[in-house]
Amino acid sequence: MITVSNLAIQFGKRVLFSDVNLKFTPGNCYGVIGANGAGKSTLIRMLSGDLDPTRGTIHFGPGERLSVLKQDHFEFDEFSVLDTVMMGHDKLWKVKEEKDAIYLKEDFSDADGMRASELEEKFAEMNGWNAESDAAALLSGLGIKEDKHYLLMKELSGKEKVKVLLARALFGKPDNLLLDEPTNDLDLETVMWLEDYLANYENTVLVVSHDRHFLDAVSTYTVDIDYGKISLFAGNYSFWYESSQLALEQQRNQNKKADEKRKELEEFIRRFSANVAKSRQATSRRKMLEKLNVDEIQPSTRRYPGIIFTPEREPGNMVLEVAGLSKTADDGTVLFKDVNFNVEKNDKIAFVSRDPRAMTAFFEIISGNDKVHEGTYNWGITIKNAYLPLDNSAFFNTEMSIADWFAQFSSDTTESFIRSYLGKMLFSGEEIYKKASVLSGGEKMRCMIARMMLANANVMVLDSPVNHLDLESIQAFNNTLINFKGNVLMSSHDREFIHSVCNRIIELTPKGIIDKQMDYDDYLVSEDVKAVQERMYR
Repeated sequence: MITVSNLAIQFGKRVLFSDVNLKFTPGNCYGVIGANGAGKSTLIRMLSGDLDPTRGTIHFGPGERLSVLKQDHFEFDEFSVLDTVMMGHDKLWKVKEEKDAIYLKEDFSDADGMRASELEEKFAEMNGWNAESDAAALLSGLGIKEDKHYLLMKELSGKEKVKVLLARALFGKPDNLLLDEPTNDLDLETVMWLEDYLANYENTVLVVSHDRHFLDAVSTYTVDIDYGKISLFAGNYSFWYESSQLALEQQRNQNKKADEKRKELEEFIRRFSANVAKSRQATSRRKMLEKLNVDEIQPSTRRYPGIIFTPEREPGNMVLEVAGLSKTADDGTVLFKDVNFNVEKNDKIAFVSRDPRAMTAFFEIISGNDKVHEGTYNWGITIKNAYLPLDNSAFFNTEMSIADWFAQFSSDTTESFIRSYLGKMLFSGEEIYKKASVLSGGEKMRCMIARMMLANANVMVLDSPVNHLDLESIQAFNNTLINFKGNVLMSSHDREFIHSVCNRIIELTPKGIIDKQMDYDDYLVSEDVKAVQERMYR
């Protein structure tokens, strides 16, 4: 349990948040959300002890252990993989080290024997004799095979290190667990394993993530950091978002009576509860349903960008034909081979692959940027496509202001028009004169989206469109694509983005494609798909 009393943090004159009073209790997972810069990671750092608050106190339950997901991939390079995981239980590791050092003494005394006996007792109480097998089980669950358990950390790849550091945080089932962006660099299979693990976790968990599907799968409460305040709501991210939007709509509707609004909110809670009850969360997690309270539902003051795509014309019957398309990477790896398919009207396609380079290579080819490939592709005569590349750095290698940068792509260069468009992307006032080269990753993505909006295209080609975006931008982008009247060809690590937008999945493999007219969640569990994957990757 974590108790926060009168907590405040201030950097110079800027107050990030103040007067925070919260209690985080066992059996619950708290999803921490807020706009970029609101203070999500700052809150985690204060709870972990890495940052002192300006005022206020943080208390843990008596004798409780805290574990934090480390982000330094090089901190444990000289340690073995198994030792790195076991070091996550600091008290256990110290007992083990002292015990082992005593047994290595050449002049083993009676006092050493007594001390070793004490340490053995402590070691047993902390389940130390099962520590190595427990650590190995965690690593295997996260996809680190046994033949790598005794390697040094420096011998692992970056993605493997991420999994080991996650196992380190989870090791020994700490009483309080703090996870800041735990799904970064994890493959989908590992994310699903972590969802199951945390959904059944009996202690206290706080997690910061931009992955909405992950937050929905694990969170029983939402911690909302918004305009200097931190508020706690029962329910996961989807409940918070949908209920806050409903409350905002009700606030704008002055004609509705209070009792009508209350009935509408109560019906929303009933429907939401029924959906969550069907989820794979553990029974203990469903306790949140009992705590959903209509009086907690408040309109959010969060600002969402105005992302609107308006096609000049409807796509014709011929959208895109791909025949015999093949691509090999510079290192000789076959990214995909003999790709043949037609894009039909109303198709919204998610492209997936076990090698993420495959999707980028495919999009670069069909966007005309990569001429080195085998096979052909042809766009229909009615088609105008807009492309959002994975790497947009070349677009911002300039000293121009945001306003001048945007004007390059617009036929209307009046200040009022440019201000209007950039305002939709949350650039206001003097911000439009900021140099494009110094923008953050999220700001650059919003500029690229604004550029796409100008194109009035009827086909969107999107390579990892949610990279660097905050939850508000992701949600706005997602909502727009759901209602988009043209075609979408996309790849994404955001499972909710794919599931809610796409109606067709094409998997690019070194031996051809797997092409299924179904949503992403069904694709992931399809036995038919798994059988084909076995053949394609053999």
